[in-house]
Amino acid sequence: MRLRNARSWWRASISDVAKCENVVVKLGGLAMCLLGYDFHLRERPPTSEELAAAWRPYVETCIEAFGPKRAMFESNFPPDKGQCSYQVIFNAFKRIASPLSEAEKTALFSQTATDVYRLQLPS
Repeated sequence: MRLRNARSWWRASISDVAKCENVVVKLGGLAMCLLGYDFHLRERPPTSEELAAAWRPYVETCIEAFGPKRAMFESNFPPDKGQCSYQVIFNAFKRIASPLSEAEKTALFSQTATDVYRLQLPS
């Protein structure tokens, strides 16, 4: 399957899954080698700018389909460590989320996970 067709198929599939109101999407694990990025082959680890540029189309598609209240950023650390640091991953997420409102950022970075996992956080 050609890359363009694969992306179109993927976007359509994400849209279909997002129609199920009981489904939430975790946005992470994107630094793993199996996704086809060559960051692990480079002399230097990628910057958060490079990761944000590479991941933005996928992350934004998911946020648009599910909405921030049904999406959450997460790390797949330590497996992601083969490509970059934990801080670089979350800085990339911050760059991707920068155009969003404070409420949307709160949902993506903490509130959705708190709600989905029914966490009781101290006041």
